[in-house]
Amino acid sequence: MYDQPLPQSILFYMLYAAVAMADIIASCYLLLRRGNAFAPDNTPPLRLRRWTAAFFASMALGHLWYLPTAFLTSSDDMKLSLFVGASLDFIIFFPLSIIVMLIILQDHRRPLWPVPLMMAPPAIGVVWCIVSRSDALVPVIYAYLLLLGIGLTIYLVRALRKYGRWLRDNYADLEHKEVWQTFIVMASIIFLLSYYVWGIGSQTYEYIIQIAAFLLTCFLLWRVETLNDLSVPHSQTCSIEETAIKEDVEKNGLSQDTYDNIRSLLQQFCIDKRLYLQHDLTLSHLAQVIGTNRTYLTYYFSNQGMTYNSYINNLRINHFVSLYSEAVAMKRPFTAQQLASNSGYRSYTTFSIAFKQRMGQNVTAWMRNTTK
Repeated sequence: MYDQPLPQSILFYMLYAAVAMADIIASCYLLLRRGNAFAPDNTPPLRLRRWTAAFFASMALGHLWYLPTAFLTSSDDMKLSLFVGASLDFIIFFPLSIIVMLIILQDHRRPLWPVPLMMAPPAIGVVWCIVSRSDALVPVIYAYLLLLGIGLTIYLVRALRKYGRWLRDNYADLEHKEVWQTFIVMASIIFLLSYYVWGIGSQTYEYIIQIAAFLLTCFLLWRVETLNDLSVPHSQTCSIEETAIKEDVEKNGLSQDTYDNIRSLLQQFCIDKRLYLQHDLTLSHLAQVIGTNRTYLTYYFSNQGMTYNSYINNLRINHFVSLYSEAVAMKRPFTAQQLASNSGYRSYTTFSIAFKQRMGQNVTAWMRNTTK
């Protein structure tokens, strides 16, 4: 882990400098640029931008505090330098990487204070190794990091599944909110951290670390800038009254009168007035329009065996089918992209996925089979 210098290669140092510069540019961009170069119409979470900028800055600084190892010849000095770098990683880089993974999940505001507590033991252990000039605690640090990594991975997988359910229960459009993209970010960070700790210290290891860090910087920067700010406005946060309603519904369920009333309101306002065609229609907005609350609406869809997202998608797909049948009957020229846009979809890719989930085949095959 801490017994190899950086490779003595011009090519490697060019890569090393390029990765550090990319991290500096990405950090400054997130902190200083007000606009969004990746998705001009999108407003990413400000909190996530700032913490990700700090994470990129820590990656750039990491390149500085490991650089002296390339110019040391004594094995003892080299080990000391690497231990110092490791202690800084445990104090700065590791906590920031975990914080970014927590903040990217926007279903609720998770506390961040446990993160430095988790990283305190290995940081203290490495400091002890520096002071005592002994690596006796290294196996203990390895064991702690292994258990921490397993526990953190289990927690993040469960949190990611919960986040996915929250998205489907609250948002009609999942474009730029996709869970798989968040999963890639988490998997990449965990891979980088794991490979950093358990790597064999060879020159190949050093190249892989730099390439993986560069790819992570590029993808994470893009992900942060294209991720919608999903923080719930203060006016929509659960009041004491709504909390009481939620507890009552969880205990007693929905009454038949409430169930029938919500179905009637959805028919009147969402279906008849085609509210489902509105982009970025949220559960909270729909509840406000029909005069009910999010809790009742959520449990209504749950009793129907669907999520809010699938409910809206079903209406939009039905609308697409209606537009298609009308265009074919009247022999009007059309494209599937135009019909999808007129059915409430901002992205044709999102529509294609929803259509195949609902109809069991892609759009092209369905239209071909329908016109036979």
